[in-house]
Amino acid sequence: MSNGITDRVEVGATLSNTQQAIVKAYRKPGYRYFVLGLLTVVYVFNFIDRQVINVLAAYIIEDLQLSDGQFGMLSGLAFAAIYTTLGIPIARWADLGNRRNIIALAVTVWSTMTVLCGTAQNFVQLFMARFGVGVGEAGGSPPAHSIVSDIFPVEQRATALSIYSLGVYGGILVSTIGGAYLVQMFDWRTAFVVVGLPGLLLAVLVRLFIKEPPRGMAEARRDAAPPGFLQVLGFLWQRKSFRHLSFACALHAFVTYGMGNFMPLFLGRVHGMPIIDIGWYYGLVAGIGGLAGTYFGGWISDRTAKRTGDKTWYVWIPFISTVIAIPFALNTLLLMPNGYIAAYSYLLPVFCGGWYLAPCLASTQFLVGLRMRAMGTAVLLFVLNLIGLGLGPMITGFVSDALEPSFGNDALRYAMAITVMVNVWCAAHYYWSARTIRQDFENAPA
Repeated sequence: MSNGITDRVEVGATLSNTQQAIVKAYRKPGYRYFVLGLLTVVYVFNFIDRQVINVLAAYIIEDLQLSDGQFGMLSGLAFAAIYTTLGIPIARWADLGNRRNIIALAVTVWSTMTVLCGTAQNFVQLFMARFGVGVGEAGGSPPAHSIVSDIFPVEQRATALSIYSLGVYGGILVSTIGGAYLVQMFDWRTAFVVVGLPGLLLAVLVRLFIKEPPRGMAEARRDAAPPGFLQVLGFLWQRKSFRHLSFACALHAFVTYGMGNFMPLFLGRVHGMPIIDIGWYYGLVAGIGGLAGTYFGGWISDRTAKRTGDKTWYVWIPFISTVIAIPFALNTLLLMPNGYIAAYSYLLPVFCGGWYLAPCLASTQFLVGLRMRAMGTAVLLFVLNLIGLGLGPMITGFVSDALEPSFGNDALRYAMAITVMVNVWCAAHYYWSARTIRQDFENAPA
């Protein structure tokens, strides 16, 4: 082992001189972590462009005369419908083609569509622009996960993926604070334009500075002909553990997005917090808590699995976090007397909520072959985002609309509390996955 990448890369005998130079470059930890860092920055902007709409909610709802349910569709379904649909064919493309180029193209598309969100004059136009953001972002994570899995060894994979996944809460942090200032100083349309433009430069950096790694480089495994599309889907469907894992992740995301997408609106509507205070207090708490939880989830699962020799800890860690997050989240929504204390108390549920992502992504990579990695991620994200992002905010919003005649502004509070209880269902699927996943890990394709 040399700096985490094996010197005896078996594919080396069949690589061109250029590819062998790429293998040599990735043996240097500095370059390996540079690529991981750049991909993480891409993911930060992925979530900035995806999530900035949440802190702008009150202004968009007032300007375009929307209901909570319609806003839930804009922040969830409009994006998730196409994001999940295109994710699988783009992942198939990534398993066959150049992953670096796909990511660069994806960043260009989603950044352009974010800018166009700022030109929308009604619900339909904004819905279609958000739909376009989903088109671009469908090409972001599956090829990135595949690259990370090829450049980091198995025992570091969940930690590396947790670093990449920091982009989720890094994006929430930047979009919440930055969006609050932009909407206060200008308007919600300008906010979309300002956060979208930097992605165009980022796409150029990805194209110029990331080298496409050979498949299986980190594990000295020979590349093989890619299996057919239906073969990959059939392989994943046959794994009972994967079916439960993907559904558990989806329900986890249902709670995360259903609660998180409405938190800025909750703090403003229920507790009367000014938009700048929401940006700072909620943005810092959600960003820092989520960043810490996401890294911790990957680190502790790698550490525990290595110490015990039992990879099922990659599922038990999300199970534990799901259960302990429930009382903390209900405390934030139901018991806190004002918005500032509610924002502070959100630190614990958002920290626990972040544990699941990296271990679940790593588990998926462990279950599949080299040419199935992007597809494995895409199928997981398909289920996760269709149910979690697509339905979580929308159903939470419609429940709030239904409760509004009886509870007024508190309707949103109770709708979000109902969403939190979905974690009980989620935990059950993590438990069922953990019971069978050890055998599926052992039977993963070589």
